[in-house]
Amino acid sequence: MNKRAIGNEGEERAVTYLMKEGCSIITTNYTCKIGEIDIIAMQDSVIIFIEVKYRKNTKMGRPGESVNYFKQMKIIKSAMWYAQKHGLFDKAMRFDIIEIIDNEIIWIKNAFTIENNKKLL
Repeated sequence: MNKRAIGNEGEERAVTYLMKEGCSIITTNYTCKIGEIDIIAMQDSVIIFIEVKYRKNTKMGRPGESVNYFKQMKIIKSAMWYAQKHGLFDKAMRFDIIEIIDNEIIWIKNAFTIENNKKLL
């Protein structure tokens, strides 16, 4: 299985998990000229922008560790693009990571914030 197929499978598993946790899925694989957001969901009136990362094991570190500062910036800028296009600046927003390690799913809520990334905005 190639990396894209593995990524798609991981994102499908994450969507199923999020729906079981009470999220409404707005869209998946949102793409704009700035970047991509794996999943955009809503839970309790909060718009959640979610990056999904998969690893077979943690020998090379946890999957979420690969969402570095510059990746966070791409996600934040893409989210702002989405929010502007859909008139969502009056909504609460959050940035989460879903780690998938083999068959385990870990949901890291509020994994990063705009405030932590202001100097690059």
